Amino acid sequence: MRSEAKIDVYTRVTDKIIADLEQGVRPWAKPWKADNATTRITLPVRANGIPYRGINVLLLWGEALEKVYRSNRWMTFKQAIELGAKVRKGEHGSLVVYASTVTKTEENDDGEVTEHDIAFMKGYTVFNVEQIDNLPEGYRVEPATAPNGEHAPSAVPLQLIEFAEMFFARTGAAVCHGGNRAFYAPGLDIVQLPPAEAFDTAESYEATKAHEITHWTSHYTRLNRQLGKRFGDEAYAAEELIAEMGAAFLCAQLGITPETRTDHASYLDHWLKVLKADKKAIFTAAGHAQRACDYLFSLQAETPSEAAA
Repeated sequence: MRSEAKIDVYTRVTDKIIADLEQGVRPWAKPWKADNATTRITLPVRANGIPYRGINVLLLWGEALEKVYRSNRWMTFKQAIELGAKVRKGEHGSLVVYASTVTKTEENDDGEVTEHDIAFMKGYTVFNVEQIDNLPEGYRVEPATAPNGEHAPSAVPLQLIEFAEMFFARTGAAVCHGGNRAFYAPGLDIVQLPPAEAFDTAESYEATKAHEITHWTSHYTRLNRQLGKRFGDEAYAAEELIAEMGAAFLCAQLGITPETRTDHASYLDHWLKVLKADKKAIFTAAGHAQRACDYLFSLQAETPSEAAA
């Protein structure tokens, strides 16, 4: 029974991501494509303010965009009741997932006791605070604004973003400039970018750097991300998927609008092939993206909120 439930969660989440990709839409880019995305995009958070991570970020970004929620805070039906509030009649919740392990103890014929950790995943339902009435003051938060306290403009003057530059500098990644391509060269262990002046906006420059530095975390001296055994011939497409999601997570925490790279449309068919062949692939990719983001923040002196302040 538990195994069937786990498979159902994998299938439901994967099918949701596939549906977007088949429409030519990358779910991790959806929040920045909304016509009403005039304020800084933030990570979705739980009732206690702790941000969601990994695959749940993609799921709740998509839900917020589809249902036009301005708040990034979510909670369960039970949590709403505990706060003296009530989910409005007729409201439909949104799927998030929870992964953990349980320890199973077994005794063999000789009386020896062994313990095994068994991984499990389950889905549960949350509601945006805009679906809930009578919440205490402070729970119905307005969307976050840009780091300077003003609404983020649709176009940013071409000048490097100081706090983002400091963030990337603290990682220690070697970044070179020149040419007209952006890429990470594993053999040389360098990130290569076109000159900043070649970008239309400072944010598109920083977002491109976020993408390539996510690739940089794959090096064997860092996260040692080896995808060949899992994804075979599609390992390159899987790494691009990880870099795209990792950059989206970074951009949300740093208050940067990710750029749209037209060449990434060529990866859609490859990503669909990967996800349709393996229902757990999107979870694996999102997990790697989250670990890359965590690793880059671990190299900072400040917390994510301090870095973007």
